[in-house]
Formats: sequence, structure tokens, C-alpha cells
Amino acid sequence: MRHRTAAALAIVLTAIVLVSVFVASQWQKWTTPFPEFFVGVEVAYKDANAADVKVMVDKVKDYTNLIVIGAPEISLNESALNETCDYVSGAGLNFIVLFTERPLYTYDTFAWMTEAKQKYGDRFRGVYRYDEPGGNQIDQGKEMVFHNATSLSNATNQYTAILGGIIIDYYRNYAPVFTADYALQWFDYECNYSAVFSEFVYNNTREIAVAECRGGATNFGGDWGAMITWKYDSPPYIESGAELYTDMVNAYKNGARYVVVFDVPKPGTYGILQEEHFHALKQFWSYVHDNPQDFGSQNATVAYVLPMDYGFGLRRPDDSIWGLFPPDALSPKVWNDANMLVKQYGFGMDIIYDEPGVVDAARSRYERLFFWNETLP
Repeated sequence: MRHRTAAALAIVLTAIVLVSVFVASQWQKWTTPFPEFFVGVEVAYKDANAADVKVMVDKVKDYTNLIVIGAPEISLNESALNETCDYVSGAGLNFIVLFTERPLYTYDTFAWMTEAKQKYGDRFRGVYRYDEPGGNQIDQGKEMVFHNATSLSNATNQYTAILGGIIIDYYRNYAPVFTADYALQWFDYECNYSAVFSEFVYNNTREIAVAECRGGATNFGGDWGAMITWKYDSPPYIESGAELYTDMVNAYKNGARYVVVFDVPKPGTYGILQEEHFHALKQFWSYVHDNPQDFGSQNATVAYVLPMDYGFGLRRPDDSIWGLFPPDALSPKVWNDANMLVKQYGFGMDIIYDEPGVVDAARSRYERLFFWNETLP
């Protein structure tokens, strides 16, 4: 009987210990400081109105914390913009507002920004200004920043002067400025964007998308994010829910402070988003709250250094340089080098440029630097 009692007591004590360890581990998880991280949807339908945003807010408010109001039709109408922001903020979500060219507005957007900061506080994260500037430049889009350049350095100077001149007024009005881009992210940061959302688009290499953006953000002291956009040029446009979840987790682990799902066009109530995508957002929301320790856990240990002013698109070996110069003798090597480093280091690589002071600072930041003008092992 004594032996049975002793054995039973041992079992009880063991159970108590196990429960205590479990509770302690959960308490540590629940009380770990949660990183300031934002995940949500950009509503950017053509001819969108406040009602479109409200429908999306009602759908995702329990498992996101950010809405990007990406339809200029809303921001061009001050009353519609106020109605939209009131609703988003009232639902407990943060928001970013897309603004376009100032002469198109019938009200003072800078005055509105000042009032918005007072009215909404930190829920007003800032403004989205000039969509895909680097992409437009590389692909000679309808909103190219500049159209002629005499040299690579002249291209850099024009890009930073023109684009930087556009967004500096927003800084003067104390609003962080955001954009999304799929090329030239480093040069976007040189224009003083607060954060660039690197686009996870089509089947472009995610590791390179991260390396270009995170390298710039780290060097210039900004934030970065991921904008998950089209995989196809026709329906269903967006990737599957499972792929979306994987992209969001990878962005989070690599230190993206913002993860945004781009929602355009609007074939249904929720645009191109289906229940599988909302399920992925719910699953990711749970993952983020259960795993704060994973935020930024995939650090870059190496960096690939490109020559100063080399605005190469990095999507293929014959990609354009600044949208104005054809690929040169260096282009295939840069392409091959970057992809070889992806195979070796995965998301553990950043891409930086050999500008004054950059390399010296990078030597203390990365375990190893690989240069464009050396033979990689």
C-alpha cells in the first residue's frame, strides 16, 4: 500500500511539474513583447468608394490590423475619405492613404494630413505616394520618373531628385511615406521613403525581392514590407491561399514590418480574394500572435554588392538598366551571381550598392560581402 501511495504521489508530482512547465512556457509566450507589425489588405478597385472599404473592414477586422486605402477615387473626395477613415479607425484598424497628384484635389491634402494625425493618432500610419516608381522606370511605364539620361550616375541623380522632390513635401507635413515596388528599391530608399513594400509578384524570386528591399531598408534606416500581388495576368490573378500563407510567413520571418495583400480588380464582393485567402490571413494572424519570437528570425548574414548607380532590374539576365540602357557585359554575371547566392544562402542575403560609406558600414553588419567584380566561389 505504501508503495502504491508513493507511486501515486510521484505521478501526481510529475503531473504538477509538467503542468507548471506548460503554464510557464505559455505565460512566457503570451507576455513576450509583441513586435509592432502590420498585416492587412489594400483595397484599390477602380471607382471604389467608402462602401467597398467598409465591406472589407467588416470581413477582416478580427484578423488584420491594417487597411491601405488604395483607390484615388476615395482620396480625391474629402468627404468620402473622411467617411472611410472614420470607419476603419472605428473598427480598431490602422490605415494608409493613397494620394495622387496634388493639383487634382479640391481640398488641401497637407491640411487634411495634419488634422488626420490629431484625429486618428497613430492609426493614421501615413500616405502612399507614387505607385511602383522603380517598376515604372525599368519597364518604361506611363509614370516613368524620367525619360533620358546621359550616364548611370545621371540616372541616379535624376531619379532621386525628381522622386525625392515629390515626397519631401509629405515629410515636411510630418507623415511617413510608403510605396510598393518590384525594382530599384534601393534607390527608392535614397529618395527618403519611410518604407518600401517589395512586391511578391508573379513567380519572381522571393529571396531577391527580400534582398533588394531589406538591404536598402537596413542601410538607410527605414522599414520594409511585402506587397503580395498578382501571380497571373488573368483570373484568378492571385496565388492560392496556401501560397499566400507561405509568402506571409516568409516575409514575417525576414523582418518585414508590413505585409499587405493587394486586392484588384473586383469580380466579386471581396475583389479577387476568396475564402481560402481569408483563411490564410486568419491562420497567419494566429501564427504571428503565437510566435513573436519568429519576427526577423531569418537574418541576412551576407550581402551582394552591386556597383554604384547600377539600376539593373534583376529579373532576368537581359533585364534593362534604368529602363533606358540595354543590359551590358556585367548583367548576366550579376544575374548568375545573385541566383547562385540565393541557392547557397536563401533568404540570408541582402543586396546593397558600392556607394560612399555603405561598404564600410556593411562589413560590421554582415559576415561576408560578395562583390560584382570578383569571381564568386
